[in-house]
Amino acid sequence: MKLKRLIGSIVFSSILLSPAFATPFNGYIVKVKKGSNFLTNKTLSNFGSVTKIANTSFGTFARLETNIGLSDKAFSVLSRNPEIEYIEPNYIISLNKVHSAIGDEVPAPKDTNFKKQWGLKNDGRNGSIFSTGTSGEDINVLRAWSITKGSTDIKIAVIDTGVDYNHPDLKDQIDINLAELNGKPGVDDDGNGYIDDIYGYDFANKDNNPQDGHGHGTHCAGVIGAAHNDVGVTGVMANVKIIPVKFLADSGSGETIDAIAAIDYAIKRGANVLSNSWGGDEKEQSLEDAIRAAEAAGVTFVAAAGNDSADNDSTASYPANYQVGNVISVGSFTNTGSKSSFSNYGLKSVHVTAPGSNILSTYKRGGYTTMSGTSMATPFVAGIVGLILSQEPTLTPSEIRERLVSTSVKTNKLATASLSGGRVDAYKALAAKK
Repeated sequence: MKLKRLIGSIVFSSILLSPAFATPFNGYIVKVKKGSNFLTNKTLSNFGSVTKIANTSFGTFARLETNIGLSDKAFSVLSRNPEIEYIEPNYIISLNKVHSAIGDEVPAPKDTNFKKQWGLKNDGRNGSIFSTGTSGEDINVLRAWSITKGSTDIKIAVIDTGVDYNHPDLKDQIDINLAELNGKPGVDDDGNGYIDDIYGYDFANKDNNPQDGHGHGTHCAGVIGAAHNDVGVTGVMANVKIIPVKFLADSGSGETIDAIAAIDYAIKRGANVLSNSWGGDEKEQSLEDAIRAAEAAGVTFVAAAGNDSADNDSTASYPANYQVGNVISVGSFTNTGSKSSFSNYGLKSVHVTAPGSNILSTYKRGGYTTMSGTSMATPFVAGIVGLILSQEPTLTPSEIRERLVSTSVKTNKLATASLSGGRVDAYKALAAKK
């Protein structure tokens, strides 16, 4: 496994390897059966120590830490224990590599840098800050905005390195937890298991401050919902509430056990959409359990296809490759309408493509920058999903996925890049309302 990564710079962490596994991980995830006292059983101390516990709506998980990794025999003994459902490596997760109709269009926003945002409106030039593009190769959002610019009832969780919730283009778009804001300090006022989580939560550092010290999560948040406020950049949605959920540290790496806790937290906070710009090569039951819990709650899980120029049909990338009905796997295209050179692809496993090369968006400490990757394509799709839900809130995640695939604009350049055979189109997705 190449480490689960921001689909950002790959960051390698110091870890222990068991003889039974060849890829980096930090201890093991043990899912215990309901009602089991396994975590307090003295027998467990023969194998290592429990250093993290994640009590989620879909089960109790613990990180078992060992000094030298479990032997094959010890791993087998635990696997057969009647009090646990399964045990698997707790893989390190990191950012992926970042490569530095009918209906009239609404007037272009007055945000300072809108003309540079080719993914929203591609005029072939886009302020001449990039190589010459091809007019019309964008998500057709100006026409989409003639139907809706979103709704503040829609919550999108950015599960990433955190979000700069003080950024001038994002501060009014953050979903403030009013129960905690107006409650007593040091008390879990809303009863979700987290104290004073006013803006969100940081599972990497186990505190209630999901501030972004890396920049990747803030960039993704801006693509989804940077305010239409006449300054800076413009988001796919003018009206939206963003939930910052941090599980990747400022270095860009994190652990699977924190990823599943982050997903559970987003569900509890009422997220409608989860934007996930990270991934890796290992299939993990615990992460799939978390995604299935999101599906059961009616939450759409948008995932980056990966930046390895690989065919996901033959070389899987997770979480994008999980065969769960709420997962939407996203590849990337350029301002000329071609598949981005770095983007993973797959006629069966990648569902749609969206703008991902040279994307200008918000950045940490109130800044702005350009990034490339399927990381950037993913929040474009998350934003379009938010627009769809703004006018059709009862659609299921699988119905939304089918809508995006069927309404994509088919092109020769993207014919083999994804199941859709083309680029995602926000207007067509909205105009296809049942």
